[in-house]
Amino acid sequence: MVTRQPRGRSNGRPTLEEVAARAGVGRGTVSRVINGSPRVSAHTREVVEAAVAELGYVPNTAARALAANRTDAIALVIPEPGPRFFSEPYFAEIISGVSAVLADTSLQLLLTLVGSDRERNRLSSYVGAHRVDGVLFVSLHAGDPLPDQLDELGIPTVVSGPRSADEPLPSVDSDNFAGAEAAVAHLRERGRRVIATITGRLDVYGAQRRLAGFRHAVAEAGLDDDPALVDHGDFSEEGGRRAMSELLRRRPDIDAVFAASDVMASGARQVLRENGRRIPEDVALIGFDDSPIARHMEPRLTSVRQPIEEMGRVMTELLLAEIADTAEHGPGPRRPGRRQVVLPTDLIVRASS
Repeated sequence: MVTRQPRGRSNGRPTLEEVAARAGVGRGTVSRVINGSPRVSAHTREVVEAAVAELGYVPNTAARALAANRTDAIALVIPEPGPRFFSEPYFAEIISGVSAVLADTSLQLLLTLVGSDRERNRLSSYVGAHRVDGVLFVSLHAGDPLPDQLDELGIPTVVSGPRSADEPLPSVDSDNFAGAEAAVAHLRERGRRVIATITGRLDVYGAQRRLAGFRHAVAEAGLDDDPALVDHGDFSEEGGRRAMSELLRRRPDIDAVFAASDVMASGARQVLRENGRRIPEDVALIGFDDSPIARHMEPRLTSVRQPIEEMGRVMTELLLAEIADTAEHGPGPRRPGRRQVVLPTDLIVRASS
C-alpha cells in the first residue's frame, strides 16, 4: 500500500505555501517575514510567525538561498586603515546598531576594512562575484567609486554617510551642520568670542558639513571669522594635537575650540594643558559624537551627540528593504525614490564648556 504525501509537502515537512495558506497571506509575504524584511506590518508579521509556530515550519536555508541566488550574508565595509578603526568608538557603535537588526534575521555579517588599493580590489572582486546579498558602507570618502560599481552590478548598497549632497545611493547621516551650529551658539552664549575649529578630513562629507555649520554660526553671531581660526585634522588624536598646536601658534587669544570629533578634542585638550590653558576657564572645548571618550575625559567633555547606534540600525533596515526589492523586482541600478535619511543631533553640555 502506498501512502500519498499531501501536494507541496515533502517527507511530512510543512511548506512555505502551507504557512501562507494558514496565515491568509501570499507566499512572498511569508518569505519577507522569514528573511527579516522591514517591509511587513507588525500585525502581518505576528500572523505569519504564529502560522510558522503552529505548523512547525523550518526553513530549508541552503535550498532557499540557492533557489533565490542568495548567500544569507551582508558585508559592512569600512574604508579606513586598522589603526583608525580600533581607536575610534564611532565604528563600534555602528556595528552594534547593525547587529541589533540582523539578530532577528538569518543573515550573517562580514566586516571588511579597506585601507589600501589592494584591499579595495580584493573586495571589489569578492562582492562582484555576488558572494554577499548586500553591502553597507561606513565612513566613505568623496569620489569613492566602489559603491557605484557595486550598484551598477545590481548589488543592494547603502551608505553612511553620503559622499556628497548629490549621493545617488540610499544613505543615512546625522545633521552635522545643525550640530556644529549648536556648538557655536552654546559657546557664544557662554561669552566666548574667539572660537576656533579643528575639522575632520575634508574628503568626508560629514566633516565638510560640520565646517559649513561652524562658519555659518560664526557669521550669524558676528564673531571673529579669521581663517587662522580653522585648522584641519584627520579624526585622530594626533591630528587633534597637531591642529591645536598650530591654532595656538597663530591665535594665542583663542578662548574656545570646537573639534569635529571627540578623539580630536582629546588631543586638543592635551596641548591646551601643556601650554598652561585651563579648561574651561581659559579655553572652552567641545567635541562631536558624544562617545565614551567625552564622558571619561577630565573635565568631562561637552559634545554634539549623533545617534550612531540608531544610524547603524536604520542603514541596515534600508539595506534589507533594498535586498527584498531586488528579490521581488530583480536588480536595477539607481532605482528612483531611494531614501536619504538625516537623523537629528543634540548638544550634551558638560564641564569642558
